[in-house]
Amino acid sequence: MMNERKILEKLPDLLPVNSRIATGAGDDCAVINMPGNNQLLAAADQVIENIHFLPETPPEDAGKKLMNRNLSDIAAMGGVPLTALLTIAANGKDNAYIERFISGAAQAGMVFDVPVCGGDTASLAEKGFCATLTILGEIPDGKAVLRSGAKSGDFVYVTGCIGNSFYSGHHLHFVPRLKEGAFLRDHASAMLDISDGLLLDAMRLAASSNVSLFLDLASIPLRAGAVVPNAFSDGEDYELLFTSPEKLTAFPGDDFAKLSCIGRVIERGESLLVDKNNLPIKMDKNGYEHR
Repeated sequence: MMNERKILEKLPDLLPVNSRIATGAGDDCAVINMPGNNQLLAAADQVIENIHFLPETPPEDAGKKLMNRNLSDIAAMGGVPLTALLTIAANGKDNAYIERFISGAAQAGMVFDVPVCGGDTASLAEKGFCATLTILGEIPDGKAVLRSGAKSGDFVYVTGCIGNSFYSGHHLHFVPRLKEGAFLRDHASAMLDISDGLLLDAMRLAASSNVSLFLDLASIPLRAGAVVPNAFSDGEDYELLFTSPEKLTAFPGDDFAKLSCIGRVIERGESLLVDKNNLPIKMDKNGYEHR
């Protein structure tokens, strides 16, 4: 059986780059050098029936989720989205279903002035549905916020609330934190979006930055119906986890997300994540893995 985490760990070795690639596999987006004063951001993500959404989910909502989870990757780099390409492979779905899915993705994109400008369709050999979206964005040269910039002494923050994403319906109806990401371009030292659970994604940020994180479990903002183990392992929150040397209390506007400080960056130790007693943070389930 495929092990997603082991494949992701191998990607930097499997994917050779050239001078055009400023940042390759391992962050929320690739960063590509371009003529002029901006760099290109590129990311791809997918939704699969029975993995990312249930068969009874309205196709418009599944399409919206696909677009928004890609927009969340752009937000995690501090970028501005530009356009997207959509591919669909299906068996057992009629044209009306496919059209509703496409419409949901397209309308979600246009909320942020991001048109779907092309793509592809294909049939599957067996019954099922899978759609992939590639998104392109831009950012001023050298301003992309990577996962690797956290420094000892920085504060650790999350936007919004964490946990219980599936049962609350948040995983279908979240708002990508583009405004917040653009603001944090000038304030965050490291950042990613929480897609696979706070525990796993915090470990990824810590490992990329070669630091450890002290997390105050009592400060984690929980979504209604969630408890701390949910917040750590459920996934699909699509909130921003970031570090900053600044003590931030709120974003600059009422239309921004809630902001919570949940810990500090510390020198790299034996454990990537520790609690207030300097004990390793462990849960029965570290995070969500797409199988």
